Amino acid sequence: MPLSVINPATGAEVRRYQELSQDELYTAIELNYQAWEQWRSTSFAERARLMLRAAAVLREKREDYARLMVTEMGKPIAGARAEVDKCAWVCDYYAEKSEQFLADEIIASDASRSFAAFRPLGPVLAVMPWNFPFWQVFRFAAPALMAGNAGLLKHASNVPGCALAIEEIFRQAGMPEHLFRTLLIGSKAVRAVIEHPSVKAATLTGSTPAGKAVAAAAGAMLKKTVLELGGSDPYLVLEDADLAQAAASCATSRLINSGQSCIAAKRFIVLDQVADRFVELFVEEMRGKKMGDPTEDDTLIGPQARHDLRDELHRQVEGSVAGGARCLLGGFVPDDPGAYYPATVLVDVKPGMPAYDEELFGPVASVIRARDEADAIRIANDSIFGLGAAVFTADAARGERIAALGLDAGCCFVNSYVKSDPRLPFGGIKESGYGRELSHYGIREFVNVKTVYVA
Repeated sequence: MPLSVINPATGAEVRRYQELSQDELYTAIELNYQAWEQWRSTSFAERARLMLRAAAVLREKREDYARLMVTEMGKPIAGARAEVDKCAWVCDYYAEKSEQFLADEIIASDASRSFAAFRPLGPVLAVMPWNFPFWQVFRFAAPALMAGNAGLLKHASNVPGCALAIEEIFRQAGMPEHLFRTLLIGSKAVRAVIEHPSVKAATLTGSTPAGKAVAAAAGAMLKKTVLELGGSDPYLVLEDADLAQAAASCATSRLINSGQSCIAAKRFIVLDQVADRFVELFVEEMRGKKMGDPTEDDTLIGPQARHDLRDELHRQVEGSVAGGARCLLGGFVPDDPGAYYPATVLVDVKPGMPAYDEELFGPVASVIRARDEADAIRIANDSIFGLGAAVFTADAARGERIAALGLDAGCCFVNSYVKSDPRLPFGGIKESGYGRELSHYGIREFVNVKTVYVA
């Protein structure tokens, strides 16, 4: 069955790719396993040399990869270039740090010598989404490969060109030919990959239903998983916040990647005494962001990645307005062949509305009023998700207390919008998933923590 790539900015078909047959799929898995058997015994120095070369390839072909993302999923070109740069950074980071992160850990016991060793598991399946088609993959692949594992990529069906380009980057870097393989398959074939005896673990970034399906399949085979799923990140704006700075940060976060980010701000919980002024500033910030051709350098909001996703987002907006929310900005489908949706601000958002209960994966902001700090924290935690959160306040100690103790999320920021960083652990709780990517926590997810005891 062919995979059809539709340019979301124009609605035109760009290219078709053929899915792997079952025989081709199983052959790819076996070749990947054979490559891993060679790779697992390489030194950290050799892995680092090749990972640094992968970073160099990314930088050398930055513009090509950026324009590929623009074509396949509509990412504005400035953000696409930044994404390639970030991928090179994570390659550099793990090339430098992996040997330190996975060094034997001496543990005192009644043995003459005892320690924990960190050894690779084998091929790891990565099921990845379209919204950051390079970054999501590299933040898995760089630590996984540096730990001595092999990678199998099942990418989203609308970005097959990106998936094949990533495979080629590692090949150009000089890694074994089959060590990182892209599997052009549909979602129905994922279970068969997980069940294959040569595949040792799986990770997924995507929707909560997809994560549950992968977790169930892997659990039945007793295989490790890491899941980074949806989010409805709350941003608390307290009465002492710098409202202009908060409004600017909130708008930036809400519109990252045209609003299509799991850690983009979704719910803006504002204390009553400053809500009117914040909304005024926030609407102006959102209004000032350019929507248009993603190939233009100053475009911030490109098309949504697919027309069906845009239409579902509009359904959520309409359902919220029907339930009593007011739309202060946007909230309509443009008369344009592309999958565009404008920056939108909803106020008077209450429980029971899609804008309160569901993840809005696009440039739509939900503003919710709170009576006081305790009420704001209660509303923030009133969600099935727990990925990111932020709090804006002039009192840094107050913000740190709320972030560290009050908010139920995996990543909590003070006076800044939530972002991923190779140096910091990344992941969520509740229906936002489990496990961690990045930092030393991420590289230790897919290793055998082996006890060695010498009497």
